[in-house]
Amino acid sequence: MRAVAAVAVALAAAGVVGGPPAAADEEATRACQFADERFAEISGMTYSLRHPGVLWVHADSGGGPYLYAVDGRTCRTIATVEVTGIEARDLEAIATGRDRKGRPVLWLADIGDNLDSWPQVWLHRIREPRALVDQAVSARTYSVSYRDRPHNAEALMVDPTTGRMWLVTKQLAHGRIYALPRRMSTSSVNVARPVARVGGLVTDAAVSPDGSRYVLRDYVDAEVFDGEPPGLSSGLIPLPVQPQGEAVTWTPEGDALLVASERDDRLMRVPVPRTAGAEAVATVPDADPSPSATATAAAPSAETAIAGLLPWLVGAGVVALGVLAIAGWRRARA
Repeated sequence: MRAVAAVAVALAAAGVVGGPPAAADEEATRACQFADERFAEISGMTYSLRHPGVLWVHADSGGGPYLYAVDGRTCRTIATVEVTGIEARDLEAIATGRDRKGRPVLWLADIGDNLDSWPQVWLHRIREPRALVDQAVSARTYSVSYRDRPHNAEALMVDPTTGRMWLVTKQLAHGRIYALPRRMSTSSVNVARPVARVGGLVTDAAVSPDGSRYVLRDYVDAEVFDGEPPGLSSGLIPLPVQPQGEAVTWTPEGDALLVASERDDRLMRVPVPRTAGAEAVATVPDADPSPSATATAAAPSAETAIAGLLPWLVGAGVVALGVLAIAGWRRARA
């Protein structure tokens, strides 16, 4: 999806979508700078519940099933954790949570699906290591399917206070938030149901440490919501221009976002005001798919057809239209 990022960043620089990049860069500060070459394709990032000041980072699918404990003040890699027994087909997100006994866990999401074709995706739950040393850990795996049809997704949200979980799909004009069952099963497929429609090209999401807010990010902006999904939007926050911004998490205090990008060694800190925008608006609630939608679940989506028929360069032009559609979607909500 590198063509996607190139087009999105170009449009942001031109001022077509999002806030002024210069203003975003003025508000954002560099927390630290990664030196680990394995972080060239950061895809997900979350805060640690067990180790204050530590972030957990993972790379895209090519990086294998590894998690990296990173000092959030210096960006120094503290430990490398191999997750054994998983395939790591397209790891796209990581989130912090707790198990039923209240113990800190990490959820690693194998949910990327550029062709909208996988009948199932996987969530892997790992107990957060007590010791920050190089080690191998096992995971408990949960199979997930969407109620309507397969989707590409890069965002997983977990409320660390309640354990509720949501996936956010990544489509061009708009995506959707899908709620996962309150009690996940390892013996059967867990069905995710749509609860809200959101903007397009969502590359990551995260619930605040106190569970009161959540954030969705795309290649240009972050949008903060009060409450659990669907929630109430408190506005957009322009993000610093990045080559391919695909990671976001909250600071432990919940007063700022930490954002990272592929091919960018900066960890950026973006302040979050209590009310991010001038006027709060609700997300669009999403009912369960209609019978007609369910009946056509096996049919490929428009994005699937485009991906199969056109080379990446032409696909970038299609994505440009999708980024423009985001702007129109936001203007319609204003």
